[in-house]
Amino acid sequence: MVSFIDAHRGTHGVEPICRLLRIAPSTYYDHLAKRADPARLSDRALRDETLRPEILRVFEENWRVYGVRKVWRQLGREGFVVARCTVARLMKDMGLQGVIRGRPHRTTIPDKKVPCPARTR
Repeated sequence: MVSFIDAHRGTHGVEPICRLLRIAPSTYYDHLAKRADPARLSDRALRDETLRPEILRVFEENWRVYGVRKVWRQLGREGFVVARCTVARLMKDMGLQGVIRGRPHRTTIPDKKVPCPARTR
C-alpha cells in the first residue's frame, strides 16, 4: 500500500488515498519514518532482520535440506538464543522448507468418470 500511495500522492494527496484505503494517514507516515530510520523498528523486527541471514546461511550450508527443527538446533549450537517458533515463522516468510522424506500420502484418488452425487438439504 505504501508504494501505491507513494506513486499517487502527487496527483491525489495522501489523506484522500488513505481515506479510500481505510487506513490512517499516521500509519503511512509512521511507515515512512521507520523506512528512513531503522532504529525506530520494533525489537522483534530488528531481531528478525539479524536472524534472517543466519537462517539462510545455515539452510544453504546444509544443501537446502534442513527443516525448521534442524536449522533451530544448528543455530543453538552456534550460540544463537532463538525460539523454534521464531525460526519456523521466518523460514515460512522466506519461503524455505526442508526436504520431506518418502512419497507424499494420497488418501483419496478421485474417479473423474463417476458423476458427483446430488446435494441434499
